[in-house]
Amino acid sequence: MKWCSFEMQEEQRVGIVEGDFVFDVSNQVHTTNLLEVIAREFEPDIDLDVAPPYRVTEVKLLAPYRPLKNVICIGKNYEEHVKEMDTAGAGKLVIFTKAPTSVVGPDAVIERHPELTDKLDYEGELAVIIGKSGRDIEAVEEHIFGYTILNDVTARDVQKEHVQFFRGKSFDTFCPMGPYIVTPDELRFPLQIKTSVNGETRQNGTTADMIRPIDELIRTLSKGMTLEAGDIIATGTPAGVGHGMTPPSYLQTGDTVEVTIEGLGTLRNVIV
Repeated sequence: MKWCSFEMQEEQRVGIVEGDFVFDVSNQVHTTNLLEVIAREFEPDIDLDVAPPYRVTEVKLLAPYRPLKNVICIGKNYEEHVKEMDTAGAGKLVIFTKAPTSVVGPDAVIERHPELTDKLDYEGELAVIIGKSGRDIEAVEEHIFGYTILNDVTARDVQKEHVQFFRGKSFDTFCPMGPYIVTPDELRFPLQIKTSVNGETRQNGTTADMIRPIDELIRTLSKGMTLEAGDIIATGTPAGVGHGMTPPSYLQTGDTVEVTIEGLGTLRNVIV
């Protein structure tokens, strides 16, 4: 299934997308918050024949949901990205978080925050949605609800000011996410990940190049720590970020950033 959250007549709704249509299933899942659907840890019985349909172009797609806890992020998970950033510790797993208040949806604006940074950067990533809570997870597939696109927007200068990346990654609007959550049965890995700025391709990678694959990430993160339904894991970004270019090319007001992942669609945002 391809799940989404959307706004219709100024009301948030839960939808399932098929082709050019989004079907309003809010009444069938008894909530307008997709996070509540995920947290129930079961597959709702959906009948699209009785769900009101709308063209996707007629509605405003929102971020699938805002997590209750921080977004868990993985750094240095693509070899070429490690090289372009010229950082030490390439063999180590880097884990940090983004604040849930940074989450915005497709076509939402990314705030430039010029008073705080002049090194605004993008990181197109595949994100995993945990669908079943667990600790010390071994049967990884049983705990994945689906996948979505995430842009780990970063203030590179602020990121370097602190030992932890949290603040430089967590300004408001720094976590665009969506447009859909797609369940695993609809995807065939590996997936291609592309990021473009104003139509120019910057990142063009594949999940096959992950240093640590998704199952390993989930097993590692869940050791001694409970992952809860609705937790989001951003799995790292391929090479091609603005900071790694020569000279560096940071995002400017008016730029359009698009992250496209096979089977998941395109996440598009404009810098303001």
